[in-house]
Amino acid sequence: MELYLQVRLACADGMSQRAAAKRFNVSRDTVRKMLSFSSPPGYRRQSAPQRPKLDGFVGIIDGWLEGDRGVPRKQRHTAKRVFDRLRTEHGFTGGYTIIKDYIREREQRSREMFVPLAHPAGDAQADFGEALVEIGGVEQKAYFFALDLPHSDACYVRAYPAAVAEAWVDGHVHAFAFFGAVPRSIVYDNDRCLVAKILPDGTRKRATLFSAFLSHYVIRDRYARPGKGNEKGNVEGLVGYCRRNFMVPIPKFPTWEAFNLWLEEQCRKRQQDKVRGESETIGERLQRDLAAMQPLPATPFEACDQTSGRVSSQSLVRYKTNDYSVPVVWGHQEVWIRAYVDEVVIGCRSEVIARHPRCYAREEVIFAPLHYLPLVEQKINAFDQAAPLQGWDLPEAFGTLQRLMEGRMHKHGRREYVQVLRLLETFTLADLQAAVEQAIALGAIGFDAVKHLVLCRVERVPPRLDLDIYPFLPRTTVEKTVARAYLSLLCDRQEAA
Repeated sequence: MELYLQVRLACADGMSQRAAAKRFNVSRDTVRKMLSFSSPPGYRRQSAPQRPKLDGFVGIIDGWLEGDRGVPRKQRHTAKRVFDRLRTEHGFTGGYTIIKDYIREREQRSREMFVPLAHPAGDAQADFGEALVEIGGVEQKAYFFALDLPHSDACYVRAYPAAVAEAWVDGHVHAFAFFGAVPRSIVYDNDRCLVAKILPDGTRKRATLFSAFLSHYVIRDRYARPGKGNEKGNVEGLVGYCRRNFMVPIPKFPTWEAFNLWLEEQCRKRQQDKVRGESETIGERLQRDLAAMQPLPATPFEACDQTSGRVSSQSLVRYKTNDYSVPVVWGHQEVWIRAYVDEVVIGCRSEVIARHPRCYAREEVIFAPLHYLPLVEQKINAFDQAAPLQGWDLPEAFGTLQRLMEGRMHKHGRREYVQVLRLLETFTLADLQAAVEQAIALGAIGFDAVKHLVLCRVERVPPRLDLDIYPFLPRTTVEKTVARAYLSLLCDRQEAA
């Protein structure tokens, strides 16, 4: 450009083209071009390049690539595979480079174009993402629910150990509580937790739980076409934003609840940001979204999967490959099951009979030792091999009490120890532990003594382990030795002879 400027200035001052060519050491044709164009025009192709070795095979290549649209992506033709087939099947004599260049140009011409969209206030998009996290010292995969309001770019994010239907619904319930309002419509993909089946006319048959959720909040649901994530591009971008900004470095939290509280705080902080091209913050634009959204219903939707089951002979109820224990008194009964994100609740008729933390592994057995103690008390010989009691993490004092009871009373002592454990059905572990430690210190090794001590602790009265006022403790009466007492022994011996 500097040479262009000097030549054009010299000729503008009256210098001839011949003199300019001689002075600047360029040809007269170049000087003429410099005077015709204000900047270098570059090379201009007069006609399309000729490909004599390729043009006869273009139709074959296009046919193969069009046929690839109906096969999995990993089994489609590569440039190398096209080159090999052309040589083997059609006698192609050209080089690999022209094949590769043609396929690349063809893919560029066939790339999909998109229409920029405007998003009215009050609408939303929802999706799930994945990231590694560390919860309670265990590194695992987290599935995080993301809800985006495209008009304002406000968001809500919540993490779960699995992307099940209950997590989808629970994420929505918490998001609505976070914003204090309900979107008019939400765009989804075709996740199996939401869509049971896509019918031939394109309509969706919704999953039962998801359909009940939409009815509760009166939400109009819309769906992207299968494989077309761009139709809900805002939430797709939000998932990537959350992974890059909220999940790097790998989050480390003691519980899922602590992690989710932190994620909520990040969503609030983001409302202070300004998105490129906007003069208002996310929080300021969020007010228009909230004004267009629906009010919350009087009660939130209960995000749980409901089903029924039957208690087995081992006092277990199966839910999604896992077995959960219930008290043995409910054996062989029909029960109902409510599976929430974090717990499984089991009931019979109108009574809740068991609660367990939800297990997302497969074919696991989740025991509650207290459920089996009444049966173990009856079948005391099964105590050592009872699976529900294996690995029960009790304070050290309980092990000491068990050894003392079994040492003094053998099998009956083991039964009394189970009776002590059954006090956990009524009292807290902390209160019972204190009573056990106090009984060991006093040498009052027995169920009645432990029960008396824990009752006194709860009622906040001093214990009174006196034999006169505590008659159910064992009594020992020692009489004076009298010589005539031996006569009865002699009489018994003579009768036996």
